[in-house]
Amino acid sequence: MEQKDQLDILKFTPILKEKIWGGEKLGNLLHKDSKSSSLGESWEISDVEGNYSIVAEGPFKGKNLRELQEQYKEQLVGEKNFKRFKTKFPLLIKFIDAKEALSVQLHPDDSIALKKHNSLGKTEMWYVMQADEQSNVIVGFNQDVDQALYKKHVDNKSIKEILNYEIVTPGDTFFVYAGLIHAIGKGVLLAEIQQTSDITYRIYDWDRADANGNYRELHQEEALEAIDYSTNKEYKVSYDKNQKGITDLVSCPHFITNVVAIEEKQKLSHEQLDSFVVYMCVEGEAMIKGLDISLTVRSGETLLVPATVKEIEVLTKGVKLLQTYI
Repeated sequence: MEQKDQLDILKFTPILKEKIWGGEKLGNLLHKDSKSSSLGESWEISDVEGNYSIVAEGPFKGKNLRELQEQYKEQLVGEKNFKRFKTKFPLLIKFIDAKEALSVQLHPDDSIALKKHNSLGKTEMWYVMQADEQSNVIVGFNQDVDQALYKKHVDNKSIKEILNYEIVTPGDTFFVYAGLIHAIGKGVLLAEIQQTSDITYRIYDWDRADANGNYRELHQEEALEAIDYSTNKEYKVSYDKNQKGITDLVSCPHFITNVVAIEEKQKLSHEQLDSFVVYMCVEGEAMIKGLDISLTVRSGETLLVPATVKEIEVLTKGVKLLQTYI
């Protein structure tokens, strides 16, 4: 393999998505190239069909993620990941701005998604980057609920009464496992890490219509089978927001995510990992050096480190990164 073909750290062009609930923070706070007043999502790394991320700079500029996977296989994602997912990149990485509340929704697990949609399920996590005063998220129920009680509230259009609301501040982290009812509330800007799946069962959309008076489709029947009615699972992550270095956030079969707080030059080793590593910059900025390439990341930008790159060097005066691998 020629040196110029050697995999190195990668930055992709964001795929921007307008949404009925989107706003202006992705442009104003996270520097996305958009003047839209309804920009809801920035897909940072995507292998969703029809939404393949394209390399933004460096020797692989213009190539898309699917092409890189087909060419480099386990060199990009790691041996175990390649055996498990083949040339399908297993994670979808996003920043989300909710100017208005998202629909109340949930996602199926792997078994339901495979059976009904020939897809992965969707377990995800949120890291709150900014939140307007008293902004909240919905996670789970505020009381014991079974299918009969849930269905009664759906039929009576009183679903809001049994939902659990959590006021959020920057750094708050939530593990949104498949089956958990959830919604990002008005005024919340966050980073989202999820399985590569675009399957959502929408159960309540705040009775809002689009500009043409149309209401978005609900998926009540599909949701009944997929909802996790338990109220005793932990979804909010407890950790010290002021800790320096690497702090564990979420560990599950689908991904492991840590927050890395660095205030000066530091090397990060991936020697023990058989995986790619994604770094989302959620605060500050840094220069990150790979094998032969150095790339700058600032708040709202994302890098993909291939499995063959076993160490990076971070040069910064202060940065927080979400570090994710499988």
